[in-house]
Amino acid sequence: MTIYHLVGIKGSGMSALAQILHDMQYEVQGSDVEKRFFTQQALEQSGIKILPFQKENIQPGMVVIAGNAFPDTHEEIQEAMRLGLEVVRYHRFLGEFMQKFVSVGITGAHGKTSTTGLLAHVMKGAKPTSYLIGDGTGKGELDAHYFVFEACEYRRHFLSYFPDYAIMTNIDFDHPDYFANIEDVFSAFQEMALQVKRGIIACGDDEQLQKIQAQVPVLFYGFGEDNDFQARNVIKSPEGTTFDVFVRNTFFDTFSIPAYGDHNILNSLSVIALCHYEGIDVNLVKEQLKTFEGVKRRFSEKQLGSQTVIDDYAHHPTEIRATLDAARQKYPEREIVAVFQPHTFTRTQTFLQEFADSLSKADKVYLCDIFGSAREKQGKLSIKDLEEKIGGAEILSEESTNILREHEGSVIIFMGAGDIQKFQEAYEKAYTA
Repeated sequence: MTIYHLVGIKGSGMSALAQILHDMQYEVQGSDVEKRFFTQQALEQSGIKILPFQKENIQPGMVVIAGNAFPDTHEEIQEAMRLGLEVVRYHRFLGEFMQKFVSVGITGAHGKTSTTGLLAHVMKGAKPTSYLIGDGTGKGELDAHYFVFEACEYRRHFLSYFPDYAIMTNIDFDHPDYFANIEDVFSAFQEMALQVKRGIIACGDDEQLQKIQAQVPVLFYGFGEDNDFQARNVIKSPEGTTFDVFVRNTFFDTFSIPAYGDHNILNSLSVIALCHYEGIDVNLVKEQLKTFEGVKRRFSEKQLGSQTVIDDYAHHPTEIRATLDAARQKYPEREIVAVFQPHTFTRTQTFLQEFADSLSKADKVYLCDIFGSAREKQGKLSIKDLEEKIGGAEILSEESTNILREHEGSVIIFMGAGDIQKFQEAYEKAYTA
């Protein structure tokens, strides 16, 4: 029996893929650096072997799936080539794997992970569904009908995919270390649109997505009246959000979600539109939407004494604004404290003023040192450059998190795509000490 060996198994996409293959009764193992990542827990619970990187891990008869972060010069990939084994990149493997199912790729600059998690939760109520979510969650069903997966635009990786359907949440300039400008990002999405086989569900409120051309039907969703699926009569409360959906200006139904902020209404609309197109019973969709508990690191809450502590992946100004708006809806009377760690020097440099403007929506801002990423360890600017643009902002280190105790009864949001969790863990330890 083939053994799948995943080089870089702790990566969020890779760990999810390992779980899917394991669930489908394939033999799976993988290797990575010794450092602990949040993706590890699910792998360990499934009993999937995680080895430290060394060429001895590679044995005859294996299929090697290589994570995108690791070059062909990596010792394990070199050894696999020497042994004449099949070596396939993560996104290529996924592209071939999904052909066995009715596949739905969720892509966009923001909202991919939350929408993928939501769609998988709703669709599995109708038919067996395998899914791969960018928060490291994966589930494989032996008799799956649907395959729901997150399709990332970075380095145009999503062009390895030819899905039946695509949900496109938005087009925004991000990953400035790769994309030149918004036009470059649009061209990648336009190319992706031409690879979709059955239909595209796109946010019509996004001016870039309005220009998308495709050879399949494109259904638009959003708040604007020109959309095929429109949200109207929105009622927001600290308990959640309720809204009516109109399909081509005809009332369809009323939906309630236990989530906050306009971005979550839009995510839900995209799921409602796709399920409508696939003929899934609306009552089932309504029930599943009500029971969705969210995905990892997206507005994940816990109580710490009188404080509510939230962990969120927001790492772009648009996402920061959405997260702070959601917090204001849920906690209208409380102080909102943002603890933010910028992710990559190029992104921080490119959006310096936008970061300052979006963070200023919080009542108080603390900043952590810029997280460099594997691609770029250092840059010309420092966290001081951002601090100077935000009134009253302070810099936080792992050793100085105790200052957050002063914000009794507040909502503290730890935001970032790097290792912001270590600051939250340091604070929680200091708080309970």
